Amino acid sequence: MNLETIVKELGLKVKCCPESLGREVKGGYIGDLLSDVIANSKPDDVWITRQIHQNIVAVASLKDIAGIILVQGAEPAQETVEKAAKEGIPVMVSDLGGFEVAGKIHRLIF
Repeated sequence: MNLETIVKELGLKVKCCPESLGREVKGGYIGDLLSDVIANSKPDDVWITRQIHQNIVAVASLKDIAGIILVQGAEPAQETVEKAAKEGIPVMVSDLGGFEVAGKIHRLIF
């Protein structure tokens, strides 16, 4: 499963790096506490969060996360988009809540 399919199936708005949507996704992680994401996420996960600040990009880069999905219509800060563009990490937005997004992605992947 790749990010492009997830974007289409969930109707996500791509805020950054559409050229990187071919990236394979093998799992996912939901969390807003950055230290928790660092400790428990895996490479090739898609990260579902409500956080919008640029530190999410640093964590995603550190953990080799495939992409970040912001939920509940949260819009990324401009600095976040700029940093994600430099790192090549897609940032997407959903109007849905995290639980619903996670369930839909789980069904697509597994």
